Amino acid sequence: MARTKFIFNTKTLSYEKHIEPVWRRILKLVSMLSTSVAISVVFIFLVYRFVDSPKERKLKREISNMEVNYHLIDQRIDRINSVLKDLQERDNNIYRAIFEAEPISDEIRKSGYSGVNRYDKLEGYDYSELIKDITKKVDQLSKATVIQSKSYDEIWNLIHNQDQMLGSIPAIMPVHQEDLKLMASGFGDRIDPIYKTTHFHAGMDFVADIGKPVYATGNGTVEFAETDGSGYGIHVKINHGFGYLTLYGHLSELKCVAGQKVKRGDLIGLVGSTGKSVGPHLHYEVHKNGVPVNPVNYYFSDLSSEEYNRLIEQSRQPSQSFD
Repeated sequence: MARTKFIFNTKTLSYEKHIEPVWRRILKLVSMLSTSVAISVVFIFLVYRFVDSPKERKLKREISNMEVNYHLIDQRIDRINSVLKDLQERDNNIYRAIFEAEPISDEIRKSGYSGVNRYDKLEGYDYSELIKDITKKVDQLSKATVIQSKSYDEIWNLIHNQDQMLGSIPAIMPVHQEDLKLMASGFGDRIDPIYKTTHFHAGMDFVADIGKPVYATGNGTVEFAETDGSGYGIHVKINHGFGYLTLYGHLSELKCVAGQKVKRGDLIGLVGSTGKSVGPHLHYEVHKNGVPVNPVNYYFSDLSSEEYNRLIEQSRQPSQSFD
């Protein structure tokens, strides 16, 4: 039943009964409720937008702490990388150089992980880039550490084999100093004695009389001892291990056979002029890992400093080779 209300009528100057319809009362009620709900929603939004709950404050503190720790870890990784870089430089330029081991290239040391993207699972988070960056650095540091560890293992084995390696390195002249008449031609571009054109001379020519002894310059195994069509005539190849091989060409006679073990200073042949040769001499080559290198760098065991310097000067003179 509608509630009775009285309204003053200014014309009749009396109160008249007025009954408000139910629908108007409902409309007013709905309007009030709607306004209340809207105000509540705005209030709640503002509260949640600008006022953190205790749980949110705790989470923010944890996130802030996580960021600080990630940056500290990043700095520690950079410092460790700096120390590791110093170890790598010492490894390549000192330790491996001492034992004549090939340095490890930057490409191998700095290579990452290939194949499937290892970091897909870290995508989609607010701090994905930070986490991915740290994870990548840790992976690279881990791999670089493993490579460095293996390098030290290799050097440790070289240390144990030092005596054997030092005995195997070609370290003396193949012809005695007193038997030499001349150091005719050194390593590098020289004039061909037959064709008179410039060609690469892969060894050194030691002029001596036919029949003068030729010696093994390091411990090893005779790999070849005969003649073939290469132009070296009768020649010997000795495999010394550790990447070293020596060749002794134009011999007149062999004093060793293929497969024979020899030591530094053992007689292996006699000076001659066989093959492509224009006079009695020994053509001598040193190969390291399959590449010819200058033999003059390997006479440190039986020459004085004066003799060594004089030999270097002679080997540098432009001249015609004997083969």
